[in-house]
Amino acid sequence: MSTMFAAHYRGNRTFTVDEKEVPKPGEGEVAVRIAYCGICGTDMHVYHGNMDARVGFERVIGHEMSGTIDSIGAGVAGLSVGQKVVVRPLDPDLDCPASRAGYPHISHNLKFLGLDTDGAMQEVWTVPAHTIHILPDDMRMDHAALVEPVAVACHDVRLSDLKPGEDVVVIGGGPIGVLVAMVAREAGGNVVLSEVNPHRLAIAQKLGFETINPAETDLKAAIEERTQAKGADVVFEVSGTQPGVDAMTAVAAARARIVMVAIHAQKPQIDLFQFFWRELKLIGARVYEPEDYDKAISLVASGAIDADTVITDVSPLSEIQTAFEALDASPTALKSLIKVGADA
Repeated sequence: MSTMFAAHYRGNRTFTVDEKEVPKPGEGEVAVRIAYCGICGTDMHVYHGNMDARVGFERVIGHEMSGTIDSIGAGVAGLSVGQKVVVRPLDPDLDCPASRAGYPHISHNLKFLGLDTDGAMQEVWTVPAHTIHILPDDMRMDHAALVEPVAVACHDVRLSDLKPGEDVVVIGGGPIGVLVAMVAREAGGNVVLSEVNPHRLAIAQKLGFETINPAETDLKAAIEERTQAKGADVVFEVSGTQPGVDAMTAVAAARARIVMVAIHAQKPQIDLFQFFWRELKLIGARVYEPEDYDKAISLVASGAIDADTVITDVSPLSEIQTAFEALDASPTALKSLIKVGADA
């Protein structure tokens, strides 16, 4: 019996790294040997105990990953052992109304791999073959672990219908906010990023973005000055805060599109009068579709995403507990990776 190591969430902000049998892929499945797995905001919610009812206390979490195909189950065509891949961690209910309407990524009974099933913080991860996206042979595996969050940003920007030359405000400079800013810039937007954390502001500035700290500068006035009183054509709310929601309508131009990216733990108050007064549009954006993954792979491979700046630290799987504790306490970290296996 061959064995491997896997990190299990045990509740009370605790992970244990345990030895378990290497899984074999069933029909229609692929086993992926994991290279890297990123820690995302949802993983931090799990760590803080906010999702215990959903994930339980034996779950292997993680979905922002890169790896190589280790073995292939029956009935799977078009894939080969050794290929570099990422996983689009969505397993939809294809018989629900949303899927039948063409939106399986937000199906009514969607399973999110790494939350509703075991995920990538283990040496070998078995997934449905339809979730696999093949990577270029020369892509660095640490960089490839950014494909999933970049796909989130690609979906957000695509739904915004951003056109080259439009003025864009990204509210919130965390990992997703920075990636949204980079994807929006690549699409031709004139991007300003709003953030209060000085460390995140410094990273955004290093990436070449114009930044505003709304704790020090009147954001609405600053955007009006930059746009000759027009306002932003596209606004991304990525802060998940009430001040961010207040700002998203304050900085919006007439007929602006506002994309709600952040997950709000509590219902925010929204200035609906501004939607009437300036004919604004509010767009919800969740996860991603296959084309967003393809775009994300292209952007990471081309260097349009500055992966080396976004990735601020890497820890081995054996130190996952320390990595979560450090990320929870760090004001400077942006994207933390867990090195699960060997680089390919």
